[in-house]
Amino acid sequence: MAEEKKTLEDLKDITSEAQTQAAAAAAASTTEAGVDDAAPVEPKIDAQGRSYATGKRKDAVARVWIKPGKGMVTINGRDQQVYFARPTLRMVVNQPFDVTSRVGQFDVVCTVKGGGLSGQAGAVRHGISKALTYYEPTLRPPLKAAGFMTRDARVVERKKYGKAKARKSFQFSKR
Repeated sequence: MAEEKKTLEDLKDITSEAQTQAAAAAAASTTEAGVDDAAPVEPKIDAQGRSYATGKRKDAVARVWIKPGKGMVTINGRDQQVYFARPTLRMVVNQPFDVTSRVGQFDVVCTVKGGGLSGQAGAVRHGISKALTYYEPTLRPPLKAAGFMTRDARVVERKKYGKAKARKSFQFSKR
C-alpha cells in the first residue's frame, strides 16, 4: 500500500475546485427558478386615471385619490391651506412629493375623518405615499427609506378600571 502525501497546496486546489463547482450550481439554480428575472410591478390605476390608497395615523383614516395634475390638494372639499392652517401640517402632507421630486405633478383629493389635525395630516401623508407607489411602483424605495410607507402604530392607551386615566391613580390618603 502506497501512502499519499497531502500537502497544503493539494488541499488549496481541492477547496478552490469545490468552491467553483458550488458557485456554478448556485448560478444554474437561480436562472432555472427565474429569480434574476423579477417581474416589474404593475401600476394600479382606475378608469379615471387615478390611484387610490387608504392612510392611517392614530384614530384618523384618510381615503386618498391621486391623478396627474397641477399640484392641487383638496381635503374634505376644502383647499389644503384652509383645512391645514398650520404650515407644519402642510409640510407633513407634502413630504412624499418632496422626497420623490414630484412637486406640482399630481392632484390629490382626499377625505379624512377621526382624530385631530396632526393625526389627520399623518394619515393623509401615509395615503399619498401609498397612492404614489400604486401609480408609480418605482417610487417605493425612496418613500420606504424616508419612513412614509410604515403605518405609525402608536395609538392612545385605553383607560383601565380603578385608575383615573390610563395610568394615573387617584390621590392616595394615608389617614
